[in-house]
Amino acid sequence: MLQLLAKEPMSLAMTQAKGPEAAGPGEVLVKVKAAGICGSDMSIYRGTSPVATYPRVMGHETVGIAEETGEGVSRVKAGDHVIVDQVLACGECYPCSIGRPNACSNLKVRGVHVDGGYREYMAVKEDALYVLPKDLPFTDAVMIEPMSIAFQVCSRGEITKDDTVLVLGAGALGKSLIRAILLTGATIIAADTVARRLEEAAELGARHCINSGEESLAEKLRECSRWGPTVSIDAAGFAESLSLLADVTSNAGRIVTTGFLDRPSQVRQLRITAKELDIRGSRLQNRKFEEVIDACRAGKIKLEGSVSHVVPFADAIGAFELADSGKEDIKKAVLAM
Repeated sequence: MLQLLAKEPMSLAMTQAKGPEAAGPGEVLVKVKAAGICGSDMSIYRGTSPVATYPRVMGHETVGIAEETGEGVSRVKAGDHVIVDQVLACGECYPCSIGRPNACSNLKVRGVHVDGGYREYMAVKEDALYVLPKDLPFTDAVMIEPMSIAFQVCSRGEITKDDTVLVLGAGALGKSLIRAILLTGATIIAADTVARRLEEAAELGARHCINSGEESLAEKLRECSRWGPTVSIDAAGFAESLSLLADVTSNAGRIVTTGFLDRPSQVRQLRITAKELDIRGSRLQNRKFEEVIDACRAGKIKLEGSVSHVVPFADAIGAFELADSGKEDIKKAVLAM
């Protein structure tokens, strides 16, 4: 089978590899139909990921068709459209014992620590698969994985209709967050330095949009929120983000971080203690796929329009070069098999 291999940073190669010949016990043989290019894939490509290992077949936003089921498989049948859960947990450590496998002490992530979806076939355990509506295009279905990340952030932030939520960063993750937060009924404030992103955030439902490159974020937040945001989400991932959010978040508020920046962030402890802030990390997702799929079926989440570039898998190397170009019209690139 054909696979895209990250041999080392900035070095990708299309290679031939021996694929799974059949589904083993409890497994499903999946023919991959589409796989998204995510910010974390770009960090592996650039060599800035603090957790990835090489050589690696990347890709954790993976959808396809179940071609064959192994012995003991009952929930998935041949012909089903499926999405692959990226989390591989040990099931034995403390986080796993309290129902948080996404924070497993021995966590492995497909496309990061083990090979992922940038290949033509995968053999996957049945419990890592979720069945998709067949009328959902594969290239749109890829967006369910980033939406599951957004649902996890909402869960970690315990967001309710009474909250005012600041989304710092209105890129791909920020826009997924806005879609997810809208379902809670909370008031959304989006902040970014790119005007086009803020326009899209407003179209999605953000009530207030702040260009933090041209305006004082703190002053604008005082104008559009009585106490400041009760929940602030860092979807930008800069070293200064945490300190900034500690300054602007309301007393007794929550800050949720999503980035993997491996540089120190300077935060005044006074801000955290005096305001009694909760600072919470949000990693991957904890069984959120079904929630997102149900929301899509019910028409509460619209995935169409999220993907700006669909690239044939054979041109995957060019797709990474395109995604790395920084062009503003690139919202999301997806590899189509």
